[in-house]
Amino acid sequence: MDAFFVSVEELYDPSLKGKPVVVGGRPNERGVVSAASYAARKFGVHSAMPLRTAYKLCPQAIFVDGHPERYRECSEKVFEVLTGFTPVVEMASIDEAYLDITGTERLYGPPLKAAHILHDRMKSATKLNCSIGVSASRMVAKIGSDQAKPNGVLWIIPGTEANFLAPLDVRKVPGVGKVTEKNLHALGIRKVGDLAKLDEAFLEERFGKWGLALAGKSHGLDAGGWYDAEIGEDAGPKSISHETTFDEDTADVERIESTLAHLCEMVARRLREHGLEARTLQLKLRYSDFSTITRAHTPPRATQLDTEMYAEIRDLFRRNWRPGAKVRLLGVHASGWAEGDEQMDLLGEDRHEKWKQTMAAADRLRDRFGEKAVGLAAGMRGKFRERTHENPAGLPGKKPT
Repeated sequence: MDAFFVSVEELYDPSLKGKPVVVGGRPNERGVVSAASYAARKFGVHSAMPLRTAYKLCPQAIFVDGHPERYRECSEKVFEVLTGFTPVVEMASIDEAYLDITGTERLYGPPLKAAHILHDRMKSATKLNCSIGVSASRMVAKIGSDQAKPNGVLWIIPGTEANFLAPLDVRKVPGVGKVTEKNLHALGIRKVGDLAKLDEAFLEERFGKWGLALAGKSHGLDAGGWYDAEIGEDAGPKSISHETTFDEDTADVERIESTLAHLCEMVARRLREHGLEARTLQLKLRYSDFSTITRAHTPPRATQLDTEMYAEIRDLFRRNWRPGAKVRLLGVHASGWAEGDEQMDLLGEDRHEKWKQTMAAADRLRDRFGEKAVGLAAGMRGKFRERTHENPAGLPGKKPT
């Protein structure tokens, strides 16, 4: 989807169309840019940039708060269009998906025609623009969709993948971030074509398994990480976390602990969506001077319940916080998924089951009325504006059966 968060905001406020718009918060806040319109991007504004930096680059931009509920609702409509087009759909994020259209030629014709049909259907059903890349490789299709933006369609004919990729910057390759880009530049590798000329053994020696994946990607192959699985084969996350930065540093214990309760709710909600139970829980605590500590604990049994997570995280906080020290950022992280049946705590099993049923009911309410419909009393004072991001709770197509 093209500038998805901005485009959804334009549906609700058409006066924003064509103007430099930044979604994520106010320019004097500590948050980061969630999305920027194409008009704002011309000034160098991009996602994940601090809002204050965005304001310096484009002071004339219109800064708006994100509305995750709106984006989830529109993402559901997008998902409906996609699944109505082909049964093999994988939502990579709230605004991006992979589709397998193999075998649909009799319905839609050749690949390029099929893409244009989907393009028109999406606009008609959602009033939103999208860009589509078509290729025999998911990775190349993803890059193709990026090259087709805004509102375009690009077909990379089978056999031409390497030629298509060769002149592009290595940063265009999915998974190549700033660090990898810097390391590749140090080796004189700036274009994907430069990467494709290198021997696999050399790349493996320099970068390990990731080097082998890079070699495959440079030739237009699905290789490494996400691309090792089939479309629709959800391997699940390796960890789930949420964090928030206070608008003003605080040493208010009640507010801090209430914020931790809300963060635990957010993490636990996503755990249940994926059908996971975490064995390891971790607290992230950053003070005003930017010094940061992380403390992890493995509770007696794996959990996916808000209350159990909060009890563990609150204990970690109380044992590690410097009393009176102001806190800038808090984070809750869950990992280490349980396998098979967990050892039951016979004394606390009744309470565990009651909370399990309670949270299942709460999730049903959230599915129907939104994430703010119900929550722990302990987290009420710590409510904060949910950061708009690509993988929220309630992501279409990611709910367990």
